Amino acid sequence: MEINKLLEKGVDLIKDREFGNPVLEAILILSNLLNVDKTYIYTHGKDEVSQEVEDKYLKLMNKRASGYPVQYILKEREFMGLDFYIEEGVLVPRPDTEILVEYIIEYIKEEYGKKKINILDLGIGSGAISLSLAYYCRNAEVYGIDIGDIPLKVANINKEKFNLNNVNFYKGDLFKAIKGLSLEEKFHIIVSNPPYIPREEIDKLQDEVKDFEPRLALDGGEDGLDFYRRITPKSKTYLIKGGLLIYEIGYDQGKAVRDILTKEGFQRVSILKDLQGLDRAIFGIK
Repeated sequence: MEINKLLEKGVDLIKDREFGNPVLEAILILSNLLNVDKTYIYTHGKDEVSQEVEDKYLKLMNKRASGYPVQYILKEREFMGLDFYIEEGVLVPRPDTEILVEYIIEYIKEEYGKKKINILDLGIGSGAISLSLAYYCRNAEVYGIDIGDIPLKVANINKEKFNLNNVNFYKGDLFKAIKGLSLEEKFHIIVSNPPYIPREEIDKLQDEVKDFEPRLALDGGEDGLDFYRRITPKSKTYLIKGGLLIYEIGYDQGKAVRDILTKEGFQRVSILKDLQGLDRAIFGIK
């Protein structure tokens, strides 16, 4: 079958999905399958593909039609200018999280320059936050923690992909994972994009998220605030005086998380907005 005809079939299979870009996704999935770039697809529309390729492609497009995230099909997601390997079992990195990372990078430049610092990332997923910070801030020693085997595997694949030796990952439940580590000094920055979706809200999310992304990485308890309550008080033990605690938050959680930080004595508590003007991150200084 000709590439053009196959693309038409693919688009037709996913055109009714509420979230997505059918034409772009059809092209990306086919170019990935053929191991060519998008330009090739545009310029070789009359070329024939084998029956085997046609069958594999339509199988993948049917999978996408069920709501299966296109990023899991492609096994990659761009974040902070880096192409991360991802697979089912880790959250798909979101552009909104770049706001958090960009703030930290600027904060490091302004507060520490090229001085050696320690960063702790709680709940690494694919390693998007940890590895972006390690990549763009070579003076930082980054420690990433996750309770799941798949996130640790995926993050280490990405660590090797980006050839980074200033980041290490540990398995465990939050701070328990680093109890045995001998650090020269405490952490200058603790960052987390924790599970923050209220439990009863998860089933109202789009299919791509609720049916396929790991629930463990979404479920923030009854009100979505469980991890902020767990991390904030304990973080004071691990942060240097004047250290930064910074979280990603849900769009309607700014006040509640501000109250948690303030109650624990954090100073200069501030909320960062996303491009839509919604609450996206919050930080405080010990």
